[in-house]
Amino acid sequence: MINITSAVLDYGTKPPLAKMKIYGETLVSVAREKKEIVCLCADLTKQTEVDAFRSELPERFFSMGMAEQNMVGVAAGMAQGGYIPFVNSFSVFLTRRPYDQVAMSIAYPKLNVKLVGMMPGLSSPGGASHQAIDDLAIMRSTPNMVVIDIGEASEAAMAVQMVAEHEGPVYLRLKRGELPLLFDSTKYKLKIGESYLLKEGSGAGIITSGLMTEKALKAHQLLSERGLNVSILHVPSIKPIDSDGIRFFAKQHKFIFTLDNHNVIGGLGSAVMEALSEKGIATPVVRFGVKDIYGQAASPSFLYRKHGMEPDQIAEAIHYHLTGQQEDMSYANSPNSNKQTVGENKGWGGSF
Repeated sequence: MINITSAVLDYGTKPPLAKMKIYGETLVSVAREKKEIVCLCADLTKQTEVDAFRSELPERFFSMGMAEQNMVGVAAGMAQGGYIPFVNSFSVFLTRRPYDQVAMSIAYPKLNVKLVGMMPGLSSPGGASHQAIDDLAIMRSTPNMVVIDIGEASEAAMAVQMVAEHEGPVYLRLKRGELPLLFDSTKYKLKIGESYLLKEGSGAGIITSGLMTEKALKAHQLLSERGLNVSILHVPSIKPIDSDGIRFFAKQHKFIFTLDNHNVIGGLGSAVMEALSEKGIATPVVRFGVKDIYGQAASPSFLYRKHGMEPDQIAEAIHYHLTGQQEDMSYANSPNSNKQTVGENKGWGGSF
C-alpha cells in the first residue's frame, strides 16, 4: 500500500476535469517506441479507440471481424512469433465469448498477449448482452492472468505503458471515451500488485477500483460535509492483489465497504474478503455492486442508482453503519447542491 493522498486532485464542488480517448492515444505513442506491438480488433475499431492506431500504423493493425475466438487465436500465434498483440473489444466479448481460447491459447502457455476490454460493468447501456458484470470473476480465476481495472485518465495512460512492458498475459479493463482526471500523474505511478491510499480517515474504509473510485471520492466529500472522514484505498490491480496492504488497511477500521462495477460475487469485494479471511481478520465487509442479477438496457446513471451504487447512496450506507442513524445525502440536501452533478446519460454513443 502506497500513500498517494497528496496526488489526489481537489476538485471541490465542481466535477473533475476529464480527458478523451486516453487509451487510444497512448497505445499509438507506445507502439511507435515498441515496434513489436500489433493491434487487433473485432469490428469495434472506433468504439474501442483504436481508429487512431489504424490511421497511424496501418501495417500493424488487423481487423478480424466479429470473430472473437479467431481473433484471440491469431493473437496467440502472433505472440509466439515475437509480437506483442493488444486485442481490443468490449469486455463481454473478450471474456465470455472466447474464454476457451483465452484460457488454453493465451493463459496456459503464458503468452505475451494484452486483452483490452472496454465498457465494463454498468457503463454500457446495452443490457445483459453487453454489460460485463462477471469478467473480473472469470479473469481473476484464470491462472497466469494479470487483471487491471482502470477508471481514471492518468492511470489509463500509465496502464498502457505498464502492460506493454509486462511479460505475460494481461486483462486491462477500462471505459472508452471520457475518463475523469483524479490524480496528479507526477505524484502517482501505477504498478502491478500495488494498492494506493487516497484518503486517510477513521471508522470506515472504502476499497475501490476502476470507475467506482470517482464515486468513492464523491461519497467521501458528502460524508465530510457531515463531519465523517473515512479512508479510501484504491486497488487497480485486482490480480495480483495487494493482500498485505488490504489487511493492514482493514485493521484500522470498524467497517470496510467495497465498491464493484461488477457482480458482488467474484470481483474486488470477493478478493478483499478472501485476503481478510485467510488471516482471520474479522473486520465486517459490506459489498456494493450488482447483486447477482443480470443488467438491463438503460443509461449508466439509471443503472448505478437502481443498484445503489451512486455516491449519495454509498455515503448514506456508510453513515448509517457508523452512527446508526438514517441520513438523506441526496445532492439536493448537500450544502453545495447548486454545484453538484450526478451521473451521465450519453447513450450508445458514449462520449464520441
